[in-house]
Amino acid sequence: MSGEQNLTTMERAAYIVAGLGLAAAGVKPRPNPLLNIAALLGGSYLAWRGYEGSCPVKAALFGPNESTPRLR
Repeated sequence: MSGEQNLTTMERAAYIVAGLGLAAAGVKPRPNPLLNIAALLGGSYLAWRGYEGSCPVKAALFGPNESTPRLR
């Protein structure tokens, strides 16, 4: 695993469920195949982040300690 884990167990489960749901939605045929590709890539990336337990977006927003957010 790369990076420090910054997701709780519940957040990891939510990332995995949402990612797999988005990837499954990308399998359905659509008029624009780019939407399928975007859904598959986005969903698999989200599920992978949940599996690893680290989220670079959360790390950028909250920093190493989650007590005070960086953005106000």
